[in-house]
Amino acid sequence: MSPEEEKALLSEEDALSARPVQIVVAHEDDHAFELDEAALERILLQEHVRDLNVVVVSVAGAFRKGKSFLLDFMLRFMYNQTSCSWLGGHEEPLTGFTWRGGCERETTGILAWSDVFVVDKPDGSRVAVLLIDTQGAFDSQSTIKDCATLFALSTMTSSVQVYNLSQNVQEDDLQHLQLFTEYGRLALEEIYEKPFQTLMFLIRDWSYPYEHPYGLDGGKSFLEKRLQVKQNQHEELQNVRKHIHSCFSNIGCFLLPHPGLKVATNPNFDGRLTDIDDDFKTELVNLVPILLSPKNLVEKEIGGSKVTCRDLVQYFKAYMKIYQGEELPHPKSMLQATAEANNLAAVAGAKDIYNKGMEQVCGGDKPYMSPDQLERGHANLRQVAVKHFRSVKKMGGEDFCRCYQEQLEAELDEAFTNFIKHNDGKNIFYAARTPATLFAVMFAMYVASLVTGFLGINTVAMVCNLIMGVALAALCLWAYVKYSGEFREVGSVIDQVAETLWEQVGDPGVEVRGEEMPAALGFILFFPHFLSSDVTPSPPFVFPTTLVSLPRC
Repeated sequence: MSPEEEKALLSEEDALSARPVQIVVAHEDDHAFELDEAALERILLQEHVRDLNVVVVSVAGAFRKGKSFLLDFMLRFMYNQTSCSWLGGHEEPLTGFTWRGGCERETTGILAWSDVFVVDKPDGSRVAVLLIDTQGAFDSQSTIKDCATLFALSTMTSSVQVYNLSQNVQEDDLQHLQLFTEYGRLALEEIYEKPFQTLMFLIRDWSYPYEHPYGLDGGKSFLEKRLQVKQNQHEELQNVRKHIHSCFSNIGCFLLPHPGLKVATNPNFDGRLTDIDDDFKTELVNLVPILLSPKNLVEKEIGGSKVTCRDLVQYFKAYMKIYQGEELPHPKSMLQATAEANNLAAVAGAKDIYNKGMEQVCGGDKPYMSPDQLERGHANLRQVAVKHFRSVKKMGGEDFCRCYQEQLEAELDEAFTNFIKHNDGKNIFYAARTPATLFAVMFAMYVASLVTGFLGINTVAMVCNLIMGVALAALCLWAYVKYSGEFREVGSVIDQVAETLWEQVGDPGVEVRGEEMPAALGFILFFPHFLSSDVTPSPPFVFPTTLVSLPRC
């Protein structure tokens, strides 16, 4: 047996023992993804490849468009690179990544081929080549977030991303590409000028070879025309194209013909070359070496540094952790995003009506108004704002819009709280609450100091004098803050302490002939009586012509 035949036999044995391994597992129930770290490490941390620079070729796109079918021909090339007839025998079934005909999806999550191919490049360096298959996008069981996560993850970890499309490049294909790549760019810790490497548009079932011929040259002229930014284009269309150009260092396109009716309609088709049209086989022989021949291999780089197999494991772990967290926004369908924007605009319009109305009622140039009047004005304008929100034509349905109405009502109530504070600031008595409270404390401590000093209780007198001094210092500092506008945080603390004293000491109140008076004032009036009594009196007790009800001390 010749050395070449022996090598071919070994390649066949390797191919039989190798298999696709799921490295990212999809959990359909909760629409979450999990990295199978053990499986990934078994592939990439093999001793003969772990320290080699890695080339990652990934195929992504809509479901049921032949991604796994294409990858299996790539496997044939990798196992038979030295042979001119790497496509295989005419009666040989196509094996490797699982695929089948039909309309239901086959691949879920992300799969990698268990064999990592070691290739010698023309410059003498050795690289490891990893082939990756991804779950098809836009099937009936995947959300937009699921599709965006898988596409972004495969784009972030691959050096060549093959974007598998059918028949043409439509505007929605470009918009989805923009969404998915932006979702990937959000996850990167650092944004480089062009965060991703090579994007290859693969147009399957190309039906217009008379306009743009099959292959790379026809694809180049077609893509240049499709991604051209024109002055008369709508801004939205221009932004999509500019975004795609800004994301990838290299963008190419390959036009591939239809494989034939037997491939599309025969339920028993198993990949034999005899059932595939010659045009397809001819272009396939041109396509695969463009991606995988040693001179064309693109090594994975992140931040300008080449990535080894060992490094790639860590990047997979880091990226999966980001997508499993809640830091990134959830991508939405076009309908949901439009409905949200529509409802948010209606909320903003309703809030504007409310704010303008309240400015007319109690704006900065209006005098202080009673809380009851302010409450009535708020209730009327709140009703007008909600009515305006309901009258605006909105997308999303009744249940969807109800959430935004509740959000509007909560924001209006929050705005009303701010208007109350603004109105209270105009009340001279409210503004004088802090100095009045501090004066009351100073006066009470002054009287207490005199009485306790007279009775010889010097320790208590000293404490009262200390409190009086602190209150005086706080009053002076508060006055300086109000005058200069500096140390506003200190002024806020003094206001809060004074308000707490006012509410806690003043609110319980002291009843004087049925009228309520601040307990602090009652303390000032009756403190000498307490000191002169041997026993703390029980309420009520009589003080000149006044019935005072005090709580037991």
